[in-house]
Amino acid sequence: MRLALLSDLHANLRATQACLAHARAQGAGPVAFLGDLVGYGAEPAEVVDLVQAELAEGGFALQGNHDELAVRGVAAAGADASAGAASAAWTHAQLTADQRAFLSALPLVHADGPALFVHASADAPAAWHYVDHPRRAAASLEAACAGPGVRYVFGGHVHHQRLFYAGRRGDLMAFDPVPGAPIPVGPHRRWLATVGSVGQPRDGDHRAMYALWEPTPVARLTFHRVAYDHQAAAAAIRRAGLPAQFADRLEEAR
Repeated sequence: MRLALLSDLHANLRATQACLAHARAQGAGPVAFLGDLVGYGAEPAEVVDLVQAELAEGGFALQGNHDELAVRGVAAAGADASAGAASAAWTHAQLTADQRAFLSALPLVHADGPALFVHASADAPAAWHYVDHPRRAAASLEAACAGPGVRYVFGGHVHHQRLFYAGRRGDLMAFDPVPGAPIPVGPHRRWLATVGSVGQPRDGDHRAMYALWEPTPVARLTFHRVAYDHQAAAAAIRRAGLPAQFADRLEEAR
């Protein structure tokens, strides 16, 4: 079985479609959506519809902080004049009541055998901590591995691809993966991966990010980058009247 891990889609339909097509070409079966389906991008309703269609074929989806904000809409924005609050209010209005109910009902975590899936950090999923250094990764792993048999944690939220693993002395080390290169991730260690962002990369590379996990016969994890029409995605953001910085992020990457 090959499980495609997609996170931080951020209402970027073109990037999501490109990653799904790439994953299918790699022989992926079910898809795990690790939160932040919406926010920032111009096609929240279309992305939610696509995710729901994928779930009908198997797999699962989690709730992210931008999904929560979109459900609350104007109530989430309040007196907040930030671009993120404006995006949440706009996104709320684009979604149907049924789509908002779908986002609201998504779980924060999903456990499956030796793996735990979460948008942010397993030690406090609703606090949306960024797992961006070994200390935060250790806290997430410790909480997740308190469950019987858990050896892997998969998440997103930080918009970067990184793999943390426990060394022989138990200290956590970080590894920056090479796209397309399979990494053996045997259960003799504990592992935590942040799979990157499909719809809003922030590492200077406009290509969408996702990962492919193969738990059997030999456990391995492959991080991928996928080219798509990022300029069209940026143009859609501007046409929608969303804050220009969300489009700039897509265009300014090399």
